[in-house]
Amino acid sequence: MQMKRELLTHIINLARLIRTEADKRARAHGMTRAQWMILVRLQQQPGLLQKELAEILEVEPITVARLIDRHEARGMVERRPDPADRRCWRLHLTEAARPLLSEIDTQLGGIAEMLCQDLDDATITTVGRAIAAMRDRALEQMAEPALESAVA
Repeated sequence: MQMKRELLTHIINLARLIRTEADKRARAHGMTRAQWMILVRLQQQPGLLQKELAEILEVEPITVARLIDRHEARGMVERRPDPADRRCWRLHLTEAARPLLSEIDTQLGGIAEMLCQDLDDATITTVGRAIAAMRDRALEQMAEPALESAVA
């Protein structure tokens, strides 16, 4: 039991360190980690609603709206009307975001290389599978009560 608690502590501390490093690298480009993550998510899932993006990033919709305003002012994101609901806007990247996405990818790759530099491929695979299994278990067991209460 103690080893499992220590593992959880290590994961929490590692996540904090990764966020701190990503914050530092984003600031070096005049942005925030949240701004980076919006671009990354829109690259992965074009056409998200602001509300959906807020849920994914676990921030308030007004926070996403302000961050999207900044990206839109820089010409990196555009809001397009939702064909099914005129009250909603779908978010899409513009071509101007492509060079920055390439830099973000380089920076995140640099963090991954730094963290994994002394690990062999088998260890990386094993750790990746273990973390994915833990994430899946958390989604199964921790998300269900929230869904049930939201439905009730």
